[in-house]
Amino acid sequence: MSIPVAAEKLFSLGALPVTNSLLTGWVVVAVLVMLSAVISRTVAEVPKGVQNVAEYVLEGMLSFMDQVTHERARSRRFLPIVGALFPFILLSNWFGLLPGVGTIGLWGMTGEGKELIPLFRPATSDLNMTFAMSIAVVIASHVIGVMTVGFFKYWNKFIQLGTFWKAVSKIGTQPVGEYAVGVFTAVIGLMVGLIELMSEAAKMVSLALRLFGNIFAGEVLIHVLSSLMAFLLPTPFMFLEIIVGVVQALVFSMLTLVYLVLATDAPHGDEHKHEEDVLGEAHGIAQGKPDLNEALPGI
Repeated sequence: MSIPVAAEKLFSLGALPVTNSLLTGWVVVAVLVMLSAVISRTVAEVPKGVQNVAEYVLEGMLSFMDQVTHERARSRRFLPIVGALFPFILLSNWFGLLPGVGTIGLWGMTGEGKELIPLFRPATSDLNMTFAMSIAVVIASHVIGVMTVGFFKYWNKFIQLGTFWKAVSKIGTQPVGEYAVGVFTAVIGLMVGLIELMSEAAKMVSLALRLFGNIFAGEVLIHVLSSLMAFLLPTPFMFLEIIVGVVQALVFSMLTLVYLVLATDAPHGDEHKHEEDVLGEAHGIAQGKPDLNEALPGI
């Protein structure tokens, strides 16, 4: 039995085809919802047990986000998005390591004849799932950016119509050479804006392919090794996949946070330098090298 790139269809709910990766996504969401319900029922003024653990994780996540946002208020604002993505991606990545995932399924007809269709498959090993998350993240960053900065000011980051109009409207008030240079510069700004819009589509593609490629490659590797020696050979690679699952969930969540921070910053003169600074800080945090002055402000 091989692992196809596309997720296998199990059944249909009306016009909705339910694949094994979609079923896994539903299971992961159900687990997170039940865990949240259990924690919310144990909330008390004096925390203990599960609430202690939950508050410790929440505070750690907020402190981690503070190193990118530099504001606790913005960290709290972005927590529902980033804090939901990270555990979902993490559990989805690890789901493929559970016994029976990929081996327990239903017999069905495929293009190559009768084959076992696995009942479960890691949701993040399906390109449809990773693309859906990437599209949602990028669209959410733009929506939040417009709500924070304002529609015209926000989109002037990309399509600088205001700058172009100011340059064109100065006709007759400047020498011909200076006027031509101003208009030419404004046209270049418009072209750069179009490139920036194309980069937004590239964000979706890079986010989706990075997560899908790493998780799907791990599934294929473990499947091949298990076919050679079922027990001993795949074990060290399974431990490696645990680390890969954490890293990929962290990278996806961190990039999402960076996009949200950049989208909610007001436009200023050195836009690209600011973007490089934020990305550089996020890269340092992902590499385990946070700025100690930001991480430990009281020392």
